[in-house]
This record gives sequence, structure tokens and C-alpha cells, in this order.
Amino acid sequence: MILIDSNIPMYLVGEQHPLKARAMELCQQLAAEGRKMVADAEVMQEILHRYSAIQPRDAIQPCFDALYGLVDEILPITEQTVLEARGLLLGCQGLSARDAIHAAIMREHRINDILSFDAGFDSLAPIRRLC
Repeated sequence: MILIDSNIPMYLVGEQHPLKARAMELCQQLAAEGRKMVADAEVMQEILHRYSAIQPRDAIQPCFDALYGLVDEILPITEQTVLEARGLLLGCQGLSARDAIHAAIMREHRINDILSFDAGFDSLAPIRRLC
């Protein structure tokens, strides 16, 4: 199982960018391999936050559509998830709160792989970033 980070659907629907083609290539490869892809509710919140902050808000729906086209499931964030994220934040310098939520979800669901261009995950063993 692979967690899809918010930057993946954002690159897929965004303007031309050097990482857009790489995001498409990786998603196609994982789908061809039959790998189960999931996201968490924080990914959706990040999309809402990003597009409401930078505009245009009309990019929200295409980004959600891209996300739903990739993933088999959206995992919920629970109180336990947030408590686990707190522990990760207190123990790992340089980790963002949002990335701590993703990492906590990954631990909770025994997910080791994440599709993300965010290098902040590189110091969180046994998490393996696939980009």
C-alpha cells in the first residue's frame, strides 16, 4: 500500500512544471503494477488550504478528481492519529505538523511507502519515499 501525498495530484493538475511529468509517470507505473494507493483526510485539507490561499479556487475540484482517480481509499484522521503525530513532532526536528499526520496514519495502517516530492519524510524510518 502506498500513501499519496497532496503534492502528487497538485502537480498532475497544475501548470507545466518539471515534476509534473514525473508525477504522471510514477502514478502510471504504480497503477500498472496494481499497487493499492490511499490518501488521508489531511491530503484533502492540504489541497483546500493551498488552493484557497493561492487561488484559483476552481482548481480544487480537478485536484480532488485527480486524487479520487488515483486512490482506492481516503483514510480518516482520529484522535489517536493526532496523538501519534504529536509524538513524532516532539521526536523529529524539522518535521512539519502535516507530514507528522501523514506519518502517523502510515504507522497506524502499516504503510511504509509514500509517493511524495517532500524530502521531509526521508528521515522517518521505515518510511520510504518513492519520488
